[in-house]
Amino acid sequence: MKAIINAELVMHDHFIPEAVLFIEDGKIAGFGEMRTTPIPEGCEIIDAEGAYVGPGLVDIHSHSGTGVRFIEDPAEATQEHLQNGTTTILATPPTRSSREEYVAYIQKIREAMATEKGATIAGIYMEGPYINPGYGSMNNQKGVKQPRMLDTVPEDYEPLLKAGADIIRVWGTAPEREGMENFVKAAKAANPEVRFAVTHSEATPQQIEKLMPYGLCIGTHHTNATGTIVNYPECRGVCVDECVNYNNGIYAELISDSMGIHVDPYMQRLVRKIKTDDRIILISDQTINKPMVFPGLEHVTDLNFTYRASGGIDISGSKLTLNVACRNYMKHTGASLVDAFKVASYNPAKAVGLSDRGEIREGLRADLIFVDMKMNVKTVILGGKVVK
Repeated sequence: MKAIINAELVMHDHFIPEAVLFIEDGKIAGFGEMRTTPIPEGCEIIDAEGAYVGPGLVDIHSHSGTGVRFIEDPAEATQEHLQNGTTTILATPPTRSSREEYVAYIQKIREAMATEKGATIAGIYMEGPYINPGYGSMNNQKGVKQPRMLDTVPEDYEPLLKAGADIIRVWGTAPEREGMENFVKAAKAANPEVRFAVTHSEATPQQIEKLMPYGLCIGTHHTNATGTIVNYPECRGVCVDECVNYNNGIYAELISDSMGIHVDPYMQRLVRKIKTDDRIILISDQTINKPMVFPGLEHVTDLNFTYRASGGIDISGSKLTLNVACRNYMKHTGASLVDAFKVASYNPAKAVGLSDRGEIREGLRADLIFVDMKMNVKTVILGGKVVK
């Protein structure tokens, strides 16, 4: 048995100061304040030295890490995230690829999940291919020939379901696309635990809400690449963002970068006021793009940019790890450290059905991180073993 001593435990809704936490067989075996919790003889002692000890972070949406994309070297891509406190991650392929490419990506990720190095991969977040073709950072990139957008027909989606229904935890959808309900039914039949997200879409609230009974419970990178319907000139209608804000059953993903470029700090505070910390999920949406500078944003170091075929430059994911996203979220919204762990560990684990992690609770996986108030990561424990 291991005993972590001198810890400031970060629970999902409070702190336990000057605490001890026990680990046995890779799981949390108990915890409490040191002054009232005896430590059994023979324990291996790990001294947290007053650090905050919280659950490992859960990043459900990331395309890359360690300088490589998940579709290239999934296990290697996890390493940067792990060293920065992400003990669970969902690998995210591109939004546009061919059937054959998607099948190959799924197989490569499956193989990586079975290795020690790729053990933090808990499945796949399929952001594509069933998005609205008019949205997304890959849309009309300058000089890039785009693959055919897959149709919501059995010919296109059955090979993907056969290849990976059991490890695909989230499917992105544009509910306005023809045949989407049939696809959702097929994906649900192939994996009853699968979740759906509204992703790169201009669906109406009614179209989105129609899919909620099947498990649509996530708004992909809320307020980014989501449609806006204009009912009358100069009159804004309601679309994806309004529906995500309105429905308590839908989690809002946020990309919280240092300058609030993806989501303006005021918007982050507004979303937090509406959704509360119970229905927000921080994501990294880390990507790799050719280096370029957005005029006027030369000082921004945690974003990626891409050229548009129509001219100009647009944002294209981030260079974030989730601990830095937590730091930014606290800065932009005034959230506490407890709140940051909730939106970066507890909520994402709950949203995608990972009930064995995401909080400090007896019997759950001993995935733990030691951090300071700014989410700088000192120590990482994965399955009860110190890996940093």
